[in-house]
Amino acid sequence: MQTKKIVFAGSPEIAVPSLEALAEAQISGVGWRLCAVLSNADTPKGRSGIPTPCAVKAAAEKVSAKLEASGFEPLKLVKDFELVPEADLLVCFAFGKIFPAEFIARFSLGGINVHPSLLPKYRGAAPIQQALLNMERETGLSIQRLAAKLDSGAILAQEKLVLDGTETSARLSALMAELSAKILPETVVAICSGTVKETKQDEAQATYCRQFKKTDGLINWNKTANEIDAQIRAFTPWPLSWSFCSGKQILILEGRAVPDSTALSCKSDASPCGTVLGVDKELGIIIKTGGGVFIASRLQWSGRKALDWKEFLNGSRSFIGVTLGN
Repeated sequence: MQTKKIVFAGSPEIAVPSLEALAEAQISGVGWRLCAVLSNADTPKGRSGIPTPCAVKAAAEKVSAKLEASGFEPLKLVKDFELVPEADLLVCFAFGKIFPAEFIARFSLGGINVHPSLLPKYRGAAPIQQALLNMERETGLSIQRLAAKLDSGAILAQEKLVLDGTETSARLSALMAELSAKILPETVVAICSGTVKETKQDEAQATYCRQFKKTDGLINWNKTANEIDAQIRAFTPWPLSWSFCSGKQILILEGRAVPDSTALSCKSDASPCGTVLGVDKELGIIIKTGGGVFIASRLQWSGRKALDWKEFLNGSRSFIGVTLGN
């Protein structure tokens, strides 16, 4: 197989293992060469506002040094489409920007994109969060051709992930990153050798998800405990889930749903949803919902430290009996 040149485009942490896997495969002599990494520009971080590179750019600097130490040319790190060197294949994972058609046309083998859902389900910006919000029992990873229409390109590879109902977006993102690092190199081998199989997506089955906002984290206590649990997990680590207590914002960071509230011996029938009913000595703070109860085990007042439920109650002794959402 003739050596093909590859450009990798990505920005957040979820894409880092894929970049590293492609570099390791190159060192092992699979027949391609990573020639450049395209990532977003440095952004100000923290109170200092010091420009900080994204996760992919930071990782690319280490990958470049490793490639050079192994006898390969170092990577070219770029943040502008026009500075990308001539190459055969564009590999994208969570780059966060739309590629102009004329840019993709520069690659003789076109472009591919890693998408963390079982396409055509959950096209769009936040498939991991949406799968958790919808309490899916399985999701997965797709590698698709880049196409003009959002996430509509032919599927080149796809693998399922079974969910156990405890995953957060952070944990599921890590699982997706591991899965991509496993199947992406073999998919690139198939593309470069001309043996890849492509399957068109069924447009009739396509669903879409939007980018979430900070305000989406507000908890509606009239929802069921299971729905609230799903939201809290889906919005960890961002935008987090929160409520109000006497006008103060409170973050509900961790907990569990108990659909059958009668098992907790709480007289909750007359209480409005959002009422803090009491304490389960093993699990945490019991909050009434529109179906069952949610037991919060880790909470945080806005601007304060995150605390486990016992520490939280030590500093908020009047918390039992309040109604959240006010």
